[in-house]
Amino acid sequence: MSALPQPGQQSWRGLRVVVAGLGIAGFACADALLQREAEVIVVDDNDGPQQQNKAQILDVLGATVRLGDGHSLPDADLLVVSPGLPPSAPVTRAALTAGMPVWGELELAWRVRDPEGAPWLFVTGTNGKTTTTLMLASMFRAAGLRTDAVGNIGVSLVSAVLDPEPHDVLAVEVGAPQLPFVHTVSPYAAACLNLAEDHVDFFGSFEEYRSAKARVYERTQVACVYNAEDQQTIRMVEQAEVVEGCRAIGFTLGIPGRSEVGVVDDILADRAFLEERGTHALELATLADVRPPVPHQVANALAAAALARSYGVDPRHVRDGLRRFEPAGHRIAEVGRVADVLYIDDSKATNAHAADMSLRAYDPVVWIAGGLAKGQTFDDLVQRHAARLRAVVLLGADRGIILDALRRHAPDVPVEEVTDTETGAMQQVVNRAAAMAQPGDTVLLAPGCASWDMFTDYAQRGRAFATAVADLES
Repeated sequence: MSALPQPGQQSWRGLRVVVAGLGIAGFACADALLQREAEVIVVDDNDGPQQQNKAQILDVLGATVRLGDGHSLPDADLLVVSPGLPPSAPVTRAALTAGMPVWGELELAWRVRDPEGAPWLFVTGTNGKTTTTLMLASMFRAAGLRTDAVGNIGVSLVSAVLDPEPHDVLAVEVGAPQLPFVHTVSPYAAACLNLAEDHVDFFGSFEEYRSAKARVYERTQVACVYNAEDQQTIRMVEQAEVVEGCRAIGFTLGIPGRSEVGVVDDILADRAFLEERGTHALELATLADVRPPVPHQVANALAAAALARSYGVDPRHVRDGLRRFEPAGHRIAEVGRVADVLYIDDSKATNAHAADMSLRAYDPVVWIAGGLAKGQTFDDLVQRHAARLRAVVLLGADRGIILDALRRHAPDVPVEEVTDTETGAMQQVVNRAAAMAQPGDTVLLAPGCASWDMFTDYAQRGRAFATAVADLES
């Protein structure tokens, strides 16, 4: 077996590497390995048009690609797994059983990067990762830094670190599936925004999911940013093995204590990155600079600000970054107002925790929910928000799970079920919600479930909602 290369090593000739999965990350990993003269074998269970197109390109570059054969493990020195493969995948289990090293995309990116290259700042959490990562990148740009938002956000980290025009710093969204096979990565700073039950079907248990998330803090150099109102993230930081001198920095929607960022009246305030933090605070921005200024969006802004400040970004650039920030689609997006009823698209709320945060922002609400529950229950969510529910419209494969929770904990709330599973069913959903809404209400698409039973992804679900609302206006 060949020795594994060290960070910065340019030639990987003689190394035989299997790349499992041919998505965005897998393709970038295979390409990077070929550039370093490694022998590359790509395996993927799928044999669709996208995989075939990428396979043709990699074949020309010199890789061996085996589509429809993602379960078997060829003899190799190293397995690189794509984020979409769970730790229990047969190819991964086979490698671990054989004693073969297993890396994820993050580890490979760390090994192929220039050791003197751009620092990485990590953002993870059950919800809010993309928004916070984009906010952080906006703050870096406001400070005049060359940066990008990469990773789980849909831009390969491997491609980013090999960009011929080097970055000054990278804002990296990290999903839990990217973390199990990280071994030497050492981020400049890292944040876990929150933790709630999700991806249980992927990891097998909440405990395994939590363990994966906690790895975001391993070997952090300067700042571990945590949610001061989330005990899980506090424990993660307390248990993390970090570089000596790394600080724990909290964010809170309340008045910040020492080494925290928080809110004082309508001011986002920093008591972490100034010498007089025992007695003073710095103004970073105002609530008016956060769009929309709902509680969980403010929390995201505070986490991004803490990360930016850990890198030395000036307070005025934190503020300017928030003002210039363009939210990603389908996250608390106002899509229309009809007959004095506000329609909000939060299709990205694909779990109960995200739906909880969305529901907190509006009252009274006609709630649109349902889809694939991914092993979740909804009793706590319904109990918490029963008083603000004007009505509920349910759709999707697992709508019955939410319906049962509503019958137990909110029996007086009117509920409509849409049984049609075609994409066009969203028009029925919106029509029924509009019929039950009263002036001053909000119709909120915060499904609490994944979209794959009826839609390609949450974005298609959100677009269908917006189209249906537009039809109400016409």
